[in-house]
Amino acid sequence: MELTKEAIQEVGEMKRKHYAMVINGERVESASGDTLETFDPAKGETIATVAKANEEDTEKAVQAARQAFDHGKWRKYPVGKRARVMNQIASIMRSRFKELVEMEVLNSGKSVGAATVQINQAIEDFEFYAGAIVGHRGVVNNMPYGFFNYTHKEPVGVCAQIIPWNYPMMMAAWKIAPAIAAGCSVVIKPASLTPITAILINEICHEAGVPEGVVNTVPGSGAVVGDYLVQHEDINKVAFTGSTPTGKDIMEKASQTLKRITLELGGKSPNIVFEDADMEAAVPGSLFGIFFNTGQSCEARSRMFVHESIYDEFMEQFVEKTKQLKSGDPFDKGTHLGSIISQEQLNVIDSYVQSAIADGATVLTGGKQMYPEGFENGYWYEPTVITDVTPDMKAVREEIFGPVVVVEKFSDEKDVIKRANDTKYGLGSSIWTTNQGRATRVAHQIQAGIVMVNSPFSAFPGTPFGGYKESGFGRELSVETLDLYMEDKSVLSYYGPKPLNPFGV
Repeated sequence: MELTKEAIQEVGEMKRKHYAMVINGERVESASGDTLETFDPAKGETIATVAKANEEDTEKAVQAARQAFDHGKWRKYPVGKRARVMNQIASIMRSRFKELVEMEVLNSGKSVGAATVQINQAIEDFEFYAGAIVGHRGVVNNMPYGFFNYTHKEPVGVCAQIIPWNYPMMMAAWKIAPAIAAGCSVVIKPASLTPITAILINEICHEAGVPEGVVNTVPGSGAVVGDYLVQHEDINKVAFTGSTPTGKDIMEKASQTLKRITLELGGKSPNIVFEDADMEAAVPGSLFGIFFNTGQSCEARSRMFVHESIYDEFMEQFVEKTKQLKSGDPFDKGTHLGSIISQEQLNVIDSYVQSAIADGATVLTGGKQMYPEGFENGYWYEPTVITDVTPDMKAVREEIFGPVVVVEKFSDEKDVIKRANDTKYGLGSSIWTTNQGRATRVAHQIQAGIVMVNSPFSAFPGTPFGGYKESGFGRELSVETLDLYMEDKSVLSYYGPKPLNPFGV
């Protein structure tokens, strides 16, 4: 079925029960006929089936992207024309905003408030890169007399982009927007749990005027589709957001063909509350830092360090506000926490909490599965605060990826910096203090790609997002991202009055 404007508008007015993959500008069923069931995790109910790609389907998508890049017109468009198409993508997304939010909530179980913010940012990503690419250019370098050198930025080629389940549409936008702005073609592999909005954003790209084959979406398993893309000789770059173990596997496999790689991986981010923190800002900000998106965020500030002189006062307020957080109907604007993505992930979260208890930790609130009225068959976990922890506990060292925070006291600045950095991860971090000198001093010593000072927010279009150490490498969401999708070609010419004869023969 061709993705005409009329067809997209027609299906946009109703929820589909089945979603095909998108290859070369067409809706395509799996060559095997296989499908995935996709769920509403808030209720534990099936909402639709999705075509499940295999290696044959993935090969078709790669070849469509390769053909579009090597022989198509997108990479040859003037940047101003690409920018106009990208702004049109954003415009269509705004016109379908309610539908996109609804589908994100249904497929991920997140609260409508969280989904609204994330779809807004997805739209802004396309607008940001539409502007950024227009001014992104090479340079003219100083050379000896008679020589002229300039650099020319060219798209890197065909890119495989592997999307996680925690921010399905926003992460798709983070990857698609800079890649197509740069002139690349892409093959998207959305998470098997949350493929719907990635398919929708692909369809919108075509409606807006992105040529056939430039954006392709193939839902399927990581073991089949992901591995095939990572090892394919016609894929020039891989961008992956997900777990650190999977990132290591991708890096190893991609090394066989020396692909460019961007990895945005796990985290165990510290949240440091100094004795001079503004309590009215630090308590709700710290609450948001761990419980936003139900704690299912790579940069969630899941290790909290509170100065001993304010520990009791801070924790009393923090626990009380945690108990006030509302879980339940994701479409209720008063809901703070949505559901956990799956029963499997809920079991993982609970296993970490139980291990902490077994190791002698104390649960101040939460610590178990919950069953909100009307959503008893969904996957829900109470927002959980754990104290009396030690650095060797699994719950302190490993990424839980749920609404669980571990809390420790600290006594001085040097001590807390050392403890904050005592992790294999280095993605996000928060600092709460009214002393600007301390804020700057500590920010420069924290081993993390993102430092939030007196603010719970980690990302806006234009701010680099990425990590140190085993949290990966490369930056997304910023102007710097464009360079990850481009080659710098150096063009050196001679214009001197006499022919060059280096050998003198």
